[in-house]
Amino acid sequence: MRSGYDFIVVGGGSAGCVVASRLSEISDASVLLLEAGGSDRHPLFHLPAGFAKMTKGIGSWGWQTTPQQSMQNKIFNYTQAKVIGGGSAINAQIYTRGAAQDYDEWRQSGCLEWGYDDVLPYFKKSEDNDTYNGEFHSQGGLLGVSMPAAALPICDAFIEAAGEYGIPKTIDVNGEQPDGAGYYQLTQRNVRRSSSAMAFLAPAKARKNLTIKKRASVRRIIVEHGRASGVELLDGTCITADREVIICSGAIGSPRLLQLSGIGPAEHLQSLGINVVFDQPSVGKNLQDHLDLYAICEVSGHYTYDRYAKPHLSVLAGLQYLLTRKGPVASSLFETGGFWYADENARSPDIQMHLGLGTGIEAGVEAMANGGVTLNACHLRPHSRGTVRLQSNNPADMPLIDPNYLSDPYDREMSIRGLKLVQEILSQPALKPFILAERLPGPDVKTDEDYFNYICTHSKTAHHCAGTCRMGIDTEAVLDPRLRFNGIEGLRVADASIMPTVNSSNTNAPSIMIGEKAADMIKQDQGILR
Repeated sequence: MRSGYDFIVVGGGSAGCVVASRLSEISDASVLLLEAGGSDRHPLFHLPAGFAKMTKGIGSWGWQTTPQQSMQNKIFNYTQAKVIGGGSAINAQIYTRGAAQDYDEWRQSGCLEWGYDDVLPYFKKSEDNDTYNGEFHSQGGLLGVSMPAAALPICDAFIEAAGEYGIPKTIDVNGEQPDGAGYYQLTQRNVRRSSSAMAFLAPAKARKNLTIKKRASVRRIIVEHGRASGVELLDGTCITADREVIICSGAIGSPRLLQLSGIGPAEHLQSLGINVVFDQPSVGKNLQDHLDLYAICEVSGHYTYDRYAKPHLSVLAGLQYLLTRKGPVASSLFETGGFWYADENARSPDIQMHLGLGTGIEAGVEAMANGGVTLNACHLRPHSRGTVRLQSNNPADMPLIDPNYLSDPYDREMSIRGLKLVQEILSQPALKPFILAERLPGPDVKTDEDYFNYICTHSKTAHHCAGTCRMGIDTEAVLDPRLRFNGIEGLRVADASIMPTVNSSNTNAPSIMIGEKAADMIKQDQGILR
């Protein structure tokens, strides 16, 4: 590996792989992509159902939150990817963008190039959709986006049950009218995961101007005379960047790296013995995440995929997938869901549902001995704000991740309403042939206080953290709307941390969009693209 490049991209995740791939399209520019994690060669990173293993530690940093003071000091497992492809390599592959109003509000806050009309072309630029093409979708892009290949009859029953409750069926949650219940599209191509590494890096690997270095942890960003001049790796190697350093380490990793580099709240850094390079109090603030609640029902037959957890049936499922590209292994296990309202005055749906084709799919979620179905609900626009801070000046130490869940009473009320909503859907006639009984929360949970106590035991992150290096035009913004770090030249951030407010859905598709838009902004600012 050489000692100098034009561009250094730190973090090979959903956005970072896109940024590195697109910048390597500049034929006379050298690009280095640094990823702390390893390879995605293991089959679980490619098989749709491999998601069931991911929140349990594979390809993850193994981090946790601080005790959540507004949730009876509950500590959450906080899966953050540590593998090439980042979150797109370990997620449930759900392709959702959020509401148009999410981006229009970014524009209204002063981020003028980030309205829905501005970002839609970048969503479409990436997309190779196996079903839709036109105003909201496109075909021929690098990212595979596909309809589910292994849905079960209970999925259609869920959509029908939502209709019985009063939620209409939606054909395309990323189209003109996302309100309703239906099938999600997935980041898959030919019934295999289409991560950002597989979609964007694989076609670019042959370019001689692109270097990809895995298992390369960055200790700090080097800043000289007010400019980011390169990076230092954990082993002491220093690499220079002649044009820019672009941090794409995610909503936890990016503020963590900045603070380890001495860029962040001065008082906090000084308390840990870190030399302050640039005092920016907003680095690591504004953390937002979707808190995921769930109801679990035991099913009355083999209507979900729970039984395939048994070793001999897992082998049969693997053979079925190899021969037919069907069956449990072809399923992301969360392929159906929708968007609806907890707050009747909300400007767009504020609850998202994910139907899990089994139980115990994610770490910390209960499994039913006789099989079951899980219906998740998360409140999409939380008022609560948290922080990412350092535990010490040692890069090996886990950061202090505090989403500050339910610290705002509004979030608590809307979350409980969302949980009650999914209970109502599960009780509708269309699901009666499939469901034996609701087991969680169960009949003993009646009052809102009961629900709160239940949530403090039975809840998890939706893995949608954002906002910790937000862009804006105010004096407290970490970045300007072109994602340049305010106060340090040659330094940008491009990942979910740049969001002023988290989008109203899963965050993988928006993170890829941010990578696409960031790459074009860099090209424009370098005079390469008009």
